Amino acid sequence: MRTFAIQDGAFHLDGQEFRILSGALHYFRVLPEQWPHRLRMLRAMGLNTVETYVPWNLHEPRPGEFTRLEEVGAFLDAAAAEGLLAIVRPGPYICAEWDNGGLPYWLSGRIRTSDPEYLRQVERYFAALIPAIAERQVTRGGNVIMVQVENEYGSYGDDQDYLRHLADTLVGHGVRVPLFTSDGSADWHLTGGTLPGVLATVNFGSEPERHFAALRAHRPGDPLMCMEFWCGWFDHWGQPHVTRDAESAAGTLERILAAGASVNVYMAHGGTSFGTRAGANQVGELATGSYRPTVTSYDYDAPISENGAPTEKFWRFREILSRYNPDIPDVPPVPATLPPARVRLTHSARLRDALAKLALPEVVGPVPATFEELGLEHGLALYRTTVPGPRQPYPLTVRGLHDRAHVFVNGEQVGILERDVPGGVDVPGGVTVELLVESMGRTNFGPAVGETKGITGGILHGQQYLNGVTAVPIPLDEVSGVPFEPGPSGEPMAFHRGTLEVAEPADGFLALPGWGKGYVWVNGFCLGRYWERGPQRTLYVPAPLLRAGTNEVVLLELDRVGADPEIRTEPELG
Repeated sequence: MRTFAIQDGAFHLDGQEFRILSGALHYFRVLPEQWPHRLRMLRAMGLNTVETYVPWNLHEPRPGEFTRLEEVGAFLDAAAAEGLLAIVRPGPYICAEWDNGGLPYWLSGRIRTSDPEYLRQVERYFAALIPAIAERQVTRGGNVIMVQVENEYGSYGDDQDYLRHLADTLVGHGVRVPLFTSDGSADWHLTGGTLPGVLATVNFGSEPERHFAALRAHRPGDPLMCMEFWCGWFDHWGQPHVTRDAESAAGTLERILAAGASVNVYMAHGGTSFGTRAGANQVGELATGSYRPTVTSYDYDAPISENGAPTEKFWRFREILSRYNPDIPDVPPVPATLPPARVRLTHSARLRDALAKLALPEVVGPVPATFEELGLEHGLALYRTTVPGPRQPYPLTVRGLHDRAHVFVNGEQVGILERDVPGGVDVPGGVTVELLVESMGRTNFGPAVGETKGITGGILHGQQYLNGVTAVPIPLDEVSGVPFEPGPSGEPMAFHRGTLEVAEPADGFLALPGWGKGYVWVNGFCLGRYWERGPQRTLYVPAPLLRAGTNEVVLLELDRVGADPEIRTEPELG
């Protein structure tokens, strides 16, 4: 039987001192068909371990309804087949620039505390998830060497009863490998987010000596480990693309290893936040700060790019890691890329005409129902009300707009309202007002985690609330029921369908020149959001989504129609 343990201030694998050289790769941001290649790339960079989060909201989209749980075990098995050990971070909160930090939108109780109602839901989820992780521990013939308790809890709270309950629950479901926590290195991180008897690790992007000194002062007997070495960063819509110089990142990695520490490169390979589950951040103070949604790409400026190619950072890291891990295989070939092509748009359908097929039952109430009250995780909601009249025009505003609304008066669009942008649209009395509200990702870090979507306050005409509001929820999970008609449309607020001819499936990068804001599906799979604000200008199209011959591409455009979409050979992330 294999063993993994912490002894005398060091990690030991099968009785021998062992340094963890890990890299983060999220199975849910990579199509399963591509896992083997990406895992081989980790090994070729010089890593001996892979780390992954597990997002609760992916696996329990509705209370008690579990889906895709088999992917967790399948990914760990794929890692084992490639010779990699594994670190699993099951949450229940994960951050990860993932919607709501991985917490389901429907949770009740006080999240991330020892509130009994919240813990009841966590226990149900862990009962479904953890056994598959436990049976793949190294002590049972698998490859899992450590399991995390919560995630960066010191940046959120200090409920030690909560952390202890989670740790005891993991042990109760059979976890016998070491548990650990990960946090920043400030004293409030390491006092609020750690547990006695549970390994403490730290997260940082630079100055390893300072962070390790803080960890040593707090935990003199623990082995040193940077659980998240931030070698790149993520992007927000409307903000500059963030990169990190390869030499700077490599220099920090060298200093981490020179200190005798173990490391988890975050991210080794970022992948893509497909669909509508990219998260968001509140920048600045909670009450006055700005909301910034995260882009679809999670390339992260990582050593292994979004489509699995080695970058300059990869080669520098490989050079350094080879000094500590001589068993490095050859680098696998870069995945093939499609030749340039155009998507010919041939059909269209007005969004309003598709509501009969796509929308859930409407809800009528005195005030607007939130997405959560509508049973809607993400997508759109059409709110409808009337303005009493006759009366003169007053500004129509929304309290608690989460996150963007197209405003219609008697069916004609008159403006767009955005979260954190002051102002309204002048609207007269005696009219029907509609607001098509779009969610852009729930905040995934800090005290704003757990926010609601839709209209969370109310609709105001001048200083007066408008009551009697109908809400039509429009999920965007799939578009097979859209009633397309022949002929392209030059109008927004419509679905547009076209075809992409492919001789042989390969990776591609979809550009949308001149288009405003919306969503893309390829053969029924939602790639994610696009937005002219950038910095991301192309969406990654993985080869497994395509088939030889004709492929369907569907767009939902909300703002402005552009030229024919294009397949390009290189990504444009800003």
